[in-house]
Amino acid sequence: MRASRRTADRTLRIACTLATLLGAIVLGSILLMLIVEGLKGLSPTLLTQPTPGPGSEGGGIANAILGSLVMTVIGILIATPIGVMAGTYLAEYGRTSKLADVIRFLNDILLSAPSILIGLFVYTLMVRPMGTYSGWAGAVALAIIATPVIVRTTEDMMRLVPGTLREAGAALGAPPSVVIRSVTWRAASAGIVTGIILALARIAGETAPLLFTALNNNSWFNANLMGGVANLPVMIYQFALSPYPNWQQLAWAGALLITVTILALSVIARTVIKPQRAR
Repeated sequence: MRASRRTADRTLRIACTLATLLGAIVLGSILLMLIVEGLKGLSPTLLTQPTPGPGSEGGGIANAILGSLVMTVIGILIATPIGVMAGTYLAEYGRTSKLADVIRFLNDILLSAPSILIGLFVYTLMVRPMGTYSGWAGAVALAIIATPVIVRTTEDMMRLVPGTLREAGAALGAPPSVVIRSVTWRAASAGIVTGIILALARIAGETAPLLFTALNNNSWFNANLMGGVANLPVMIYQFALSPYPNWQQLAWAGALLITVTILALSVIARTVIKPQRAR
């Protein structure tokens, strides 16, 4: 019996090791190819000039970077208060209520919903009535994607706060709203910020919803964000499929830039959450 157990243990260990190595090789190959091809597309004008027209040489992706930055910031500004307040309700006021169960169920569905469906929803809700693509529609689509991430993280982090802290605040005569603002939010602040950063990384590379909302543009966008707005994900998608070598190089450079950005956000999120775990 012991010999069979040792054999089964070794077999499982070897299988897990091989699966880990296979995953690491695949991911490493993708990153290596992205770095090699992306570095070829780097140029002095990459971050200073807008995307070029079909068949032309030179140019950059400055307008796509700026458009993505604006829509992502607007989207996270919309999603953060909604997500934090909803997560606070689920963790503090509606722990066992039926309404909270329904909200959690819908949030789980939205968390796993394909982003292209969200893009179609916002297209029907905003783009068709407005008669044009816009950066506002793109920001709303990104906000819908980011909100369930913030809701889930906020609820989980606030549930980790010891109940004795809430009881101490209540013992001093503070109402629940003051206890939440002054005690619970402060204790869970690192985790909540981490959830916001993870949501930001989640929406930074979304392509499908922007295809139906902001589309793309090879020039700088208007201050009112109406009309097609240049953005990195859609630019990468369109340029990578084009027959023009210059566009393909810009697509590789944009893919490298957005990957590095998401990696940096993930590292920041892990750095922020470490003090929370230590406490």
